[in-house]
Amino acid sequence: MEKAQQKLELITKYFSDFSPVQLQQFSALDELYNDWNSKINVISRKDMESLYEKHVLHSLAIAAAFEFAAGSTIVDLGTGGGFPGIPLAIFYPNVKFHLVDSIGKKIKVVNAVAEALELKNVTTAHSRIEDVKDKKFDFVVSRAVAPLKDLWKWSKPLLKKPDANSTNQKPGLICLKGGDLNTEIAESGCRPRVMEVFEIFGEEYFKEKYLLYISS
Repeated sequence: MEKAQQKLELITKYFSDFSPVQLQQFSALDELYNDWNSKINVISRKDMESLYEKHVLHSLAIAAAFEFAAGSTIVDLGTGGGFPGIPLAIFYPNVKFHLVDSIGKKIKVVNAVAEALELKNVTTAHSRIEDVKDKKFDFVVSRAVAPLKDLWKWSKPLLKKPDANSTNQKPGLICLKGGDLNTEIAESGCRPRVMEVFEIFGEEYFKEKYLLYISS
């Protein structure tokens, strides 16, 4: 528990307004993912010691840059082991998250983690994102699962139409990516808003990590 508390300080260094339940949920991620990853490898073994930096805090860059209104609906495209969806669902208990992945064993882990944390705002689907036909969302979030042109192609049919009278952020794709993105952005035909994660979180790991936002 002490080890988890030390890792949790990486989160509370940047975010301070958590309820006791949220703090307990974030603390529990360490043991839950270590346990599940020993059975089903959904996170690189070498990354497990850096779970809170490379996965949890990285996911929360979205929460630092965007305000999701209560009642919003978010789909996590290619969630893998539950990132960024699970940390965001803890952060935003009044926002609904739908976590989608085409690999069944990954969704099995996500379901187990969400259940253990008693996250009532998480649903999941073992599905290709192209097969999600019956739902519309305020935002699509994703973390480095495909080129930007593909992410945007998959996201557009899932997004709600913008409300001209709303003061909230327009529906769109928010994705976490790294490295030199010039070619990828050019090939996408999009003009995303690009934010440097290192300007949000000062850890060396976040250099050359970016948040991209494309509105519908």
